[in-house]
Amino acid sequence: MKNKKTVTGVMLVLCALFIISFKNAGKRIMPPVKDTTNGGLFLPGKFKAVVVVDSLEGRARHIAVNTNGDVYVKLRFPDSIGGNVALRDTNGDGRADIIKKFADYEDKGPYGTGMRVHKGYLYFSSEANVYRTKLNPKSLVPDGPLELILHDAAAPHEHDAKPLAFDNAGHMYVAFGAPSNACQEQNRVPGSKGIKGCPLLKQYGGIWQFDEAKPNQVQADGIRYATGMRSVVAMDWNTADSCLYVVAHGRDDLRLQFPKIFSAWQSAVLPAEEFIKVKKGTDAGWPYYYYDPIKKKKLLNPEYGGNGIKVGNGAKYAQPIMAFPAHWAPNDLFFYTGNQFPARYKNGAFIAFHGSTNRSPYPQAGFFVCFVPFKHGKPASQWEIFADGFTGKSTVVSVSDAVYRPMGLAMGPDGSLYISETEEGKIWKISYTGGKSGFGKADLAKMELRKKLPAFRLPDVLKSDLQTGMLKGGAKIYNTYCTNCHQKNGRGDGNMIPPLSGSEWVTGGKYMEKDLAIRVVLNGLEGPIKVKNHPYNSAMPKHNFLSDADIAAVLTYIRNNFGNNSSLVTAAEVKKIRAEK
Repeated sequence: MKNKKTVTGVMLVLCALFIISFKNAGKRIMPPVKDTTNGGLFLPGKFKAVVVVDSLEGRARHIAVNTNGDVYVKLRFPDSIGGNVALRDTNGDGRADIIKKFADYEDKGPYGTGMRVHKGYLYFSSEANVYRTKLNPKSLVPDGPLELILHDAAAPHEHDAKPLAFDNAGHMYVAFGAPSNACQEQNRVPGSKGIKGCPLLKQYGGIWQFDEAKPNQVQADGIRYATGMRSVVAMDWNTADSCLYVVAHGRDDLRLQFPKIFSAWQSAVLPAEEFIKVKKGTDAGWPYYYYDPIKKKKLLNPEYGGNGIKVGNGAKYAQPIMAFPAHWAPNDLFFYTGNQFPARYKNGAFIAFHGSTNRSPYPQAGFFVCFVPFKHGKPASQWEIFADGFTGKSTVVSVSDAVYRPMGLAMGPDGSLYISETEEGKIWKISYTGGKSGFGKADLAKMELRKKLPAFRLPDVLKSDLQTGMLKGGAKIYNTYCTNCHQKNGRGDGNMIPPLSGSEWVTGGKYMEKDLAIRVVLNGLEGPIKVKNHPYNSAMPKHNFLSDADIAAVLTYIRNNFGNNSSLVTAAEVKKIRAEK
């Protein structure tokens, strides 16, 4: 945690301590210190937030809260001390005053993410494994042995966050993301066709059901419960109707892959992030179909002959119960079962949107926590903005411009909602302080107005285009082929996509400085790799379809921007590397 003493001091000056007593499982609890700034968040009505921890070394992914209020955090960048952090508030002010790392396990890459408390155990996942350890309310750090519940021996691991959910019959549900955009013959190579019968679906792109307590399981021990979902990170079991739900990530790069069919604007607003009710046998249609949130129907993917119009057999696949705008990155889903919030929140769905990386040249979008009221197992109204203000600005050009990016959701024993974020490891605890019976439209009105901000509204084709006035040459090539991942400022997303600024893969180091960069552009690159001593595990496709001159231009641009200052690359140098066998 950084600047803990400074932040605590400021909090004590700004906040007034108020004391109200209430009962929770027979224990007297002090409510959090009142924070009139809500830790920088915008919230509806009389919801209030307190900052549990301002930042964590290793930052944060998902979180879970024990029955005694202890908070457990899955670190984004684990180290040899531990991949998780335990937090305890000992004086009832809502802030953590004991912080301990624990769980030194293998495969602690930055993408593994699931964390849940279930039947007295803390379950958590890496990219390849699901673990659990017995919790002891008297001990902050779990003192039970670390059990390996599931091992995924398959490779590669892309879009493989291993989210977890549990039903009431002893089953654990785990999503297996697909190492592909749309099951192309050549992954992410422009114009490459989709493979008929997509062999990836045998072990990827779906959800598997396992025994929640059996150790040392592998994927073959489970049942393929649902399929046709490229990447799922947000998943939860809804106890109100005993059913599994997910909010799935849609595919990327429609324009980059098929520039003659899709415009930059279409690529920014398509396809939808799909809220799906998942039953055994559900097929959501990936990689053959995507959901168009504007036309409100599933359309055939261009890899399989689609053109943005063809419907094909899209209607036969599972349709979303709600469609969210493209590339918002839904990274957690939580059905609220507590009693602290007003009645309209009971059994409704909170969704944490991590924020987009694939909407260039238009503003990035998402970066908030939304709420969807539920009734009889389906949405009762449209989605609402529940918590906003994470980015610190109204327009996000590159994802790294966002100060915070919401990630994990969990409920405390008193019914408070906890939110984690990935950029600093900040965690908020949100409580309701008003009269529940009077909560209504007036309390939601200000939050509804926030939908007019660039992060939420549909971008205007011309007025919202941030590319206007960009330089020609290497800058234009960079914007066409590189910004969706590495972003306009060259900083990547800090999670899956590495930065170009100061990268040894760009400017040199222990490698031959130009040759390495040229080979990466020509041949592509698959993780895991390290950039500036941070691990990344994603896939960069080959760009050998670009001419020698274009590759030289874009590398010269990259090597002389984003804080880099390296020699130019010539077409002759690219030609020489391309000729290698």
